[in-house]
Amino acid sequence: MLHAPTLTTRSRRIWNLPNILTYGRVLAVPAVTALLFWHTENWMRWLALAIFAAAAVTDYFDGYLARAWQQQSTLGRMLDPIADKLLVAATLLMLVHAGTIQSWSIWAAIVILCREILVSGLREFLAELRVSVPVTALAKWKTTVQLVAIGFLIAGPAGEAVLPGTITFGLTLLWIAAALTIYTGWDYMRAGMRHVIDDETGVDSAGRSP
Repeated sequence: MLHAPTLTTRSRRIWNLPNILTYGRVLAVPAVTALLFWHTENWMRWLALAIFAAAAVTDYFDGYLARAWQQQSTLGRMLDPIADKLLVAATLLMLVHAGTIQSWSIWAAIVILCREILVSGLREFLAELRVSVPVTALAKWKTTVQLVAIGFLIAGPAGEAVLPGTITFGLTLLWIAAALTIYTGWDYMRAGMRHVIDDETGVDSAGRSP
């Protein structure tokens, strides 16, 4: 006989360590946003960088621990990509607001944001078809370059006082991340559209069958 999960079992699934790390990443979003919005001292930039870096590291560990400890949950799978995209999108927007990203470099940020929205929509559609497009090695490199770029840009003026060229280096990496974003985004779209076309073909065939 199958028994419904008890309240204690559900609570353990919700409050296991991998999920707690994901919750922490969600909470990092308003913290980093506030520090970049009201930054008046260099220490606020450094604190924002520390929080962002900690959140980025948890992105690796929450998934690894969930698989290693068999603690994968529906809530965790839902929140994990949301937390990632919120952290990147909010931080990029605040860096534009703060003037760290400006002029033509704003387009690099726009490319990254548009890709995240586009891929999220496609992933949601493919989930309805019960299709999963695997993450490529290049996409993982894109994410790494993107996070490092944002880290240097968060340091911004505070970083310039310690290491001249911090912002320039961050912007260069941001453009590299944008280029990788276009390539991997197109690759993902192409793989996803194959499933969309196959699904439409299947529907048309079913509609025409006697």
